[in-house]
Amino acid sequence: MRTVSIPILLAAALLLAGSSQTDLSTTPKKGRPYFEKRGEVVWEVPTEEKVIAFTFDDGPDPEDTPQILDLLQLYGAKATFFIIGEKAARYPELVKREAAEGHELANHTYKHTYFNGSIDESNVRDELTRTEDIIYTLTGQKSLLFRPPGGYYSEPLVRIARQEGYLVVMWSWHINTMDWNTPGVDRITKKVLDNARNGDIVLFHDYVEGKTQTIEALKRILPELQSRGYRFVSVSDLLTYRRARPVKQLHELPSQ
Repeated sequence: MRTVSIPILLAAALLLAGSSQTDLSTTPKKGRPYFEKRGEVVWEVPTEEKVIAFTFDDGPDPEDTPQILDLLQLYGAKATFFIIGEKAARYPELVKREAAEGHELANHTYKHTYFNGSIDESNVRDELTRTEDIIYTLTGQKSLLFRPPGGYYSEPLVRIARQEGYLVVMWSWHINTMDWNTPGVDRITKKVLDNARNGDIVLFHDYVEGKTQTIEALKRILPELQSRGYRFVSVSDLLTYRRARPVKQLHELPSQ
């Protein structure tokens, strides 16, 4: 009679039992065209209208965020802030100010967690829920958008986000400011002004390590784009300008 070793039996049992973790190394990778076609991830919005969405990640920050809000107010600009939950808990008045001034609040996890390896579904849901609870408690607003830190996305992560009621939002690759890396005010400014087009989603940060260059760049970018006829809108507002597909359909989840 053939015998089966205990390690093989144990491995088989673990495989059958399954796990709450999804190993991305064994999951076939699907790229931008797949998710974009399905309306599950957004990088930009095709539109004939001169609208553009500025987004700010990793705040709120007690030094940088107020200055950015002042600039946005000066130019009548609305933006989307992808908020870190633990920072929102530390600086609640800034979150309240963002909401009071008409900006959109979106989810960027609780601890800026990178989902670029094995994904623990319970951890992803916890990161999203804790941040959502803080935003809702402070402002009464429900977030509709989620941006994964570092731009790491995968089919399991997108699926979990959808199940939690979020649309995943990235940014326009051709206009990536790289402001988190402080490449220089001139470089940030040039990247935006040379590449801006209708329906873009521009990635900025209202928190960076060290001294930010974003604020000085915005002082040049905002008036110049405004002079070109651009209007600055939130991501959710930008979605309503979608040329081929109404925003309502973007939030309709395909059957599981």
